[in-house]
Amino acid sequence: MRKTFMTLLVAIVIISCKQGNNDAKVEIKYPETHKGDVVDTYFGVEVADPYRWLEDDRSEETAAWVKAENEVTFDYLAQIPFRDELKKQMEEAWNYEKISAPFKEGKYTYFFKNDGLQNQSVMYRKDEAGKEEVFLDPNKFSKDGTTSLGSIDFSEDGSKLAYAISEGGSDWRKVIVLDTETKQVVGDTLVDVKFSGVSWLGNEGFYYSSYDKPEGSELSAKTDQHKLYFHKLGTAQKEDALVFGGDKKRRYVGGSVTSDNKYLVITAANSTYGNELYLKDLTKSNSPIVTLVDNFETSSYVLDSKDGKLFIVTDHQAPNKKIVVADANKATQANWTDFIAETENVLSPSKGAGYLFASYLKDAVSYVKQYDYSGKEIRVVELPGIGTASGFGGKEKDETLYFSFTNYITPGTIYSFDPKEGVSKVYEQPKVKFDSSQYESKQVFYTSKDGTKVPMIITYKKGTELNGKNPTMLYAYGGFNISLTPSFSIANAIWLENGGIYAVPNLRGGGEYGKKWHVAGTKMQKQNVFDDFIAAAQYLIDNNYTSSDYLAIKGGSNGGLLVGATMTQRPDLMKVALPAVGVLDMLRYHTFTAGAGWAYDYGTAEDNKEMFEYLKGYSPLHNVKAVAYPATMVTTGDHDDRVVPAHSFKFAAELQAKNTGNNPMLIRIETNAGHGAGKSVAQQVQEHVDLQAFTLYSMGIQSLK
Repeated sequence: MRKTFMTLLVAIVIISCKQGNNDAKVEIKYPETHKGDVVDTYFGVEVADPYRWLEDDRSEETAAWVKAENEVTFDYLAQIPFRDELKKQMEEAWNYEKISAPFKEGKYTYFFKNDGLQNQSVMYRKDEAGKEEVFLDPNKFSKDGTTSLGSIDFSEDGSKLAYAISEGGSDWRKVIVLDTETKQVVGDTLVDVKFSGVSWLGNEGFYYSSYDKPEGSELSAKTDQHKLYFHKLGTAQKEDALVFGGDKKRRYVGGSVTSDNKYLVITAANSTYGNELYLKDLTKSNSPIVTLVDNFETSSYVLDSKDGKLFIVTDHQAPNKKIVVADANKATQANWTDFIAETENVLSPSKGAGYLFASYLKDAVSYVKQYDYSGKEIRVVELPGIGTASGFGGKEKDETLYFSFTNYITPGTIYSFDPKEGVSKVYEQPKVKFDSSQYESKQVFYTSKDGTKVPMIITYKKGTELNGKNPTMLYAYGGFNISLTPSFSIANAIWLENGGIYAVPNLRGGGEYGKKWHVAGTKMQKQNVFDDFIAAAQYLIDNNYTSSDYLAIKGGSNGGLLVGATMTQRPDLMKVALPAVGVLDMLRYHTFTAGAGWAYDYGTAEDNKEMFEYLKGYSPLHNVKAVAYPATMVTTGDHDDRVVPAHSFKFAAELQAKNTGNNPMLIRIETNAGHGAGKSVAQQVQEHVDLQAFTLYSMGIQSLK
């Protein structure tokens, strides 16, 4: 029987927080989180799930628990003496004008701008005479700035814009079409669109993807049949034609029209890696959908269509990816021929101005080559330094392209690039109050538990004494083939200015060294990722950058899993743990929203007994024991429908119930926020302030430098 949850009843826990040199006693009154009697059985093994009731995001008792936990957390944070000063620092640093690269659609040139602390960036445009005006202001979507602009897609002639909005950070989107001349809404507002782009077919309509409305909670119920539709302007959404996905279940389906409007390219997948590939000839009425790749063993997509040829990016027989070319009329995998061959570095290409740009990762930093469509190498693009270059995309007729360049101490700067001459110039350099010359970033290679060499970039103020007492933030991800490359962050700049060290290792499970590096951190090899992270921490300690008393570990989503697993395996290693929007219940993650699509990386507890035992062996939720844990602040959003907040709720409840030490076990739950995208500037600033204040205070620091 489920006990009644009484919101006024609290368990009083007096904690003597010896935080470094801080001997002050802090009283924390955690809400009482009652335990239910739910038990699941896996392969004959019974596993208790006492906090299953917290998975119900629509219940009053869950809402009451969230409110009570937030009261505890924010009361604690309010005691930190330098929190207000830190917020002032953060806002002052954040308050600078941010402008995007321009792009031309129809007779207008568009760009985004944020004056400094606007909650959402504003979309501007200039006409051919140079007259500037606000075109679309997302700050007017909602009073609190929590409804954000998700994506924008223009029709071929630029006369129509389809833009998607996210409310409260949800992955569910609404799509609205505007007449760009009159700014008036055209036709139906599409609803229930999720994990989808919008791809126009000329000016008559567009393709988009969505799931059937789930039963139960829209924020947590399982979604596993993605479908591709075509919306014709002027018709109701209920009349939209189903194009693909009605025959059998696929978790992720996408459709895009090639830039010449000749072909519809369809990708279909059941997991976050590996996809089928299909092609439909749009120049012929009632043409069939042709299968190019009929399995999920590799990843492939069409980069461009030109002169009857398809240029396809694939890791088929090329773990680091390559570009192949095929006649569009016979483009099955057997007919692919190499166009830009695989190299020892991971490829991520783009196209624009009649050229192809092969961007490579070389030890997690950018290296770019330019090619023409005959396959001739034009040049190696000269970059401003060692860091991350992104962009080089545009339309074939564009004469100027743009790219951004950044690293941990260089604010993101936009460059214009002349593809014929190969010359780049600064287009927009942000006026950030940060003196890069006072800081340094260096890359080191350390050895993980099994002997694997792992790169890590460490950033700090020049002249920092390596005495083992520097507050250090160790941040990583390690999964889903995602690469962490150097980038500037205002929040990290404040951390550095206050004497902190920021370190980012490129763990296995990521994409920095291609498919092999990714696979080495998946399923039954997932422990490699945690070992890599632990070894990174040990390197920082052994080389006197910091010590366990001054080390914080941080990560979000899959990185939240990383932090949760590391702190439960090695609670002695760090002083602070910051798991954000984490995948923390490894036995049930696949039962929520589109979580089953993560099985390529994780496997599931239902696969077989060996996989179940492996997952249970590291699942953070199931490995909380009666030991002393580092000061922990779990963060999540109440509208997170990607990694549902129940992961964080249950993990925090376990920590509060079992922690035997003196450190606080808090959970900070952002309201009207999701997995991260679209958060208002106000939300971002306060969250960064709270994370850094909590971290420094937990290390015994009483004032800022």
